[in-house]
Parts: sequence; structure tokens; C-alpha cells
Amino acid sequence: MLLLARAPKAWHGLFQLKPPALPRTPGGKAPHVRCRLLSRQGPVEAGRQGQPQGPGLRTRLLITALFGAGLGGAWLAARAEKEQRRQQQRTEALRQAAVGQGDFSLLDHWGQARCKADFRGQWVLMYFGFTHCPDICPDELEKLVQVVRQLETEPGLPPVQPLFITVDPERDDVAAMARYVQDFHPRLLGLTGSAEQIAEVSRSYRVYYSAGPKDEDQDYIVDHSIAIYLLSPDGLFTDYYSRARSAEQIADSVRRHMAAFRSILH
Repeated sequence: MLLLARAPKAWHGLFQLKPPALPRTPGGKAPHVRCRLLSRQGPVEAGRQGQPQGPGLRTRLLITALFGAGLGGAWLAARAEKEQRRQQQRTEALRQAAVGQGDFSLLDHWGQARCKADFRGQWVLMYFGFTHCPDICPDELEKLVQVVRQLETEPGLPPVQPLFITVDPERDDVAAMARYVQDFHPRLLGLTGSAEQIAEVSRSYRVYYSAGPKDEDQDYIVDHSIAIYLLSPDGLFTDYYSRARSAEQIADSVRRHMAAFRSILH
């Protein structure tokens, strides 16, 4: 109680104290005093200076990038493996469909006899159509040769032989096929034959075709299925591509088949 009573007087005396006088130089001037500013670090920041630091920002970013790259690589590998399994399952299902079994005997647009064995050892893209087709056949043949040209520019890939088989043997003789194929690709080979030979090869590849009624000029349209067929170097039907598939998509598929191909004839 006594201390509390005297406290106001003590504080009053404290504020009346004068600061100590600075020593003066012989000339009577007080020396300059340099003041050092204290750091504004608080007790927490000051205490951390003595502790070991964690990894820097650059290290953390590098670790994050490497982790992300690892995840991305694993995802791409899993995706590629899944696509390969899907491709193998599709190829096996198409083989079991027994499309393109047996041989064929036709004439090319030079008049030379051709059979399927002549193309063994080559990748083949094949299309069924007719030379009087107004739009679909030219479009599909142009797409087919776009694929061939695209693959021709890639070193290391084997050449692809393009084939065009008519479903209109009545009008598409050797001379008509020769005139027609020259507008597409120098290696496009046109194949024709008798009505029986065309019927046989069409059945083998499950190709539907039917000639429509003739008009007053004896002209007619042939209704037929639309697909581009891929044959492996073993001469086996490997895949097919509908009208909805683009040239880029077909080229990608052919590349995958080439990469996965293992001959079963050796």
C-alpha cells in the first residue's frame, strides 16, 4: 500500500530528470551522434534466423514439375497401352469375320492378269467403286491417295499400294479403267474383270452393289457399299475405313498397324 501511494511521486520525479550532458569538444561544439536504426523484425522473425530453412521456391517448383511430368508420362503410357489392346482386339475380331478370304483373278488397267498373291509383301489400300460415279467414288479415291501420299513422305515407312476395283464390269473395261485412274495417282492400279469375277471378289470382301435402272441414254448408277480396305503384307484383311473417316485418321491407323505388324506366314 505504501508503494502504491508513492508511485505518482516517483513517476513525477522520473520525468523531471534531465538527460546527461554530452561532452563538448575543445571548440565548444557537441559531437555528432550517429544513431543506428533497429531492425523491424519481430521476435518471431528474429528467432527464425537461427533455425534451418526448408527448400526454396525454385526447388519446390522443380519437384512439382517433375512430379507432374511423371504423372503425365504414366497417363500417356497407360493410354497408349489401352489403344494398343483395343487395336489388337479389333484386328482379331476382323480376322474372325473371315473377310477377304481366298484369292481373286482380275485384269489391271494394263491388261495384265492379277491375283491377290501379286500384292503379298505390300500394304494395300483398296476401294470398290465405278468410273461413272458422279461424286462419292472420286471423293473416296482422292482421300485414299491422300493417305498414300502422306505416308510416302515419311521415311522408314513401307510403300502402300492403292487399288481400285470396279463394281461395274459392263462399262469399266481395261481402257475405261486406264483413263480413270490416271487422274488420281501414278501408282493407283485399276482392276476389272468379268461379271462373275467381280461378283466373286465382291462377295469375298462383303461388298454390296446393285446396278440401278437405265435411263434413255442407257446410263445408270450403281448402288454399292462404301469402304476403304487395308490389307497387310500377308495379304490378310486388317481394317476398313468408312466414309466418315478422314485421310489423317486413316493414315494414323495405317501407321499403328504397320508398327504392330508381325507376319504369321513365316
